[in-house]
Amino acid sequence: MISYELHNDIATLSMDDGKLNVVNPTFIAAMNEALDKAEADKAKAVVLMGRDQVYSAGFDLKEFAKGQEATLAQVKGGFELLTRLLSFSRPVVAGCTGHGIGLGIFLLLVCDYRVGAQGAFKYSMPESRIGLDLGALLIALAKSRINPKHLTRMAVLSEDIDVATALEAGVLDEVVDAADVPTRAAEVATGLASMPVVFGKNKREIKAAELAEMRAFLAGMTA
Repeated sequence: MISYELHNDIATLSMDDGKLNVVNPTFIAAMNEALDKAEADKAKAVVLMGRDQVYSAGFDLKEFAKGQEATLAQVKGGFELLTRLLSFSRPVVAGCTGHGIGLGIFLLLVCDYRVGAQGAFKYSMPESRIGLDLGALLIALAKSRINPKHLTRMAVLSEDIDVATALEAGVLDEVVDAADVPTRAAEVATGLASMPVVFGKNKREIKAAELAEMRAFLAGMTA
């Protein structure tokens, strides 16, 4: 589900479950294991790659169907992963090769730089439309990255947006041909890998307010 490759001090974590890259306990455990490995290898940057046509479609609905305990465990694990990525001490670059839906869009927002693919892809926060509470953690993250012009349309009205709008809204930082996404993401990561250790300190301090809100929300959850 998550393959790991270290090349020239860049750790590439490729998400591919053969379907929609849903975020479930297996995904979360594999991602944390890969991040542990990147830290142990002293990787200077991380690339988080999606699979062809999709970055991630968000939480696994089948897991939610198992009941309250499974739902809480999946949500808490996913939110902890978002917090870890947002505060990660080295640069994290997304190689987004397709759709980003639900938690999938938040997996983009926690990355420091996002390279997207040209194509008929959509990005969506469907929570309002499907009757779910975003909660303080996701709200803090959305407000910190989404252009205010698009925040209500995306987070409240649950509008689907295309690639061009995602670029304008702050979901993506640049867009290239789909075939060029892995190469471009690696180029960006290589450029950022030269950042000295103070990068991590500056990153956490700049994001201190949203990280505090996210951690406070997590502390209030029980599993």
